Amino acid sequence: MKIDLLGAGRSPHVWKAPVFRSTASSSPETPEWDLPHHTDAVRRLRLAVAQSIVPEDPADPALIRASGSQIRTLMREAAAEGARLVQFPEGAIVYPDPDTMPQGDRGRVSWTDAAWVAIGEEEESIRLLAGELGLWVAFGTIRRLPTAESPRNSLMVVSDRGEIIARYDKRILSHTEATRLYSPGSEPVVFDIDGLRVGCVLCIEANFPELFAQYEALDVDVVLLSVMVDDAARAVVAQAYGTLFNYWIGYSVPAQFGSTAPAGVIAPGGRWLARCPAEDRPGLAVVDLDLDAADQDISIGLRLARPWRRLARVQSRKTGLIG
Repeated sequence: MKIDLLGAGRSPHVWKAPVFRSTASSSPETPEWDLPHHTDAVRRLRLAVAQSIVPEDPADPALIRASGSQIRTLMREAAAEGARLVQFPEGAIVYPDPDTMPQGDRGRVSWTDAAWVAIGEEEESIRLLAGELGLWVAFGTIRRLPTAESPRNSLMVVSDRGEIIARYDKRILSHTEATRLYSPGSEPVVFDIDGLRVGCVLCIEANFPELFAQYEALDVDVVLLSVMVDDAARAVVAQAYGTLFNYWIGYSVPAQFGSTAPAGVIAPGGRWLARCPAEDRPGLAVVDLDLDAADQDISIGLRLARPWRRLARVQSRKTGLIG
């Protein structure tokens, strides 16, 4: 069955959250809860989280090019909404279905038929458009490395100057990914935009709290969780991390799974701030992540809950209460 990557000709839906303005003075005294990197004069990041249709055949250049075109359409929509960063799903350019691919050695798939040229050209077009729009972009793709037997499942980060500044390689793979598709990464990735620090995780890694605790220790303000799964529970787990660690979560899903659990943004404290419509079509959820937000839930999460829990963890380790 052919997937309509353009959503039957419909334009992407853009959902904007209310903007909460700070009541603080223009030059407030730096509060104790501020993290060391909170020195930027902006202290606010407008994040757009996308749900785009993800193709599953890495050997079909036409599907890959249509996917890249849709990503660029959503990038333009995000830029028109004033976003500084737009996040796309895991495997946004293509996420292979191993059961439709040629089989190689030891039960692993063969990548010989993959349309690597088309994948690379779409990555390059996205990079160039990011520079043209002045927009940061994080999108899922597949990366071949000369040192790895199999490709990496990656989240590529492109700056507003059109420069690739980071590549997050999925560290914890599903059983299918590990035995048939990919080789794992090994390092967390963080990058700073407008005074906020951003971390990255992919799909099944949502089931490993250690990764999210690591990002809390790395002082992130927002974690981008991009998935390729039709799973309502995964979105609930994402909310839990907003509650536990009191940072924002960007949750990006494929549009073909949008009716199950649409893409959106979770606030420190665990509340959804904005979500795409629960429909199987492309869309954006746009939110201002404001370190000086007047919103009470966010303010309590940032200024009270997060620093107190950090102190409680340190004290509990000293007393041997937790390991």
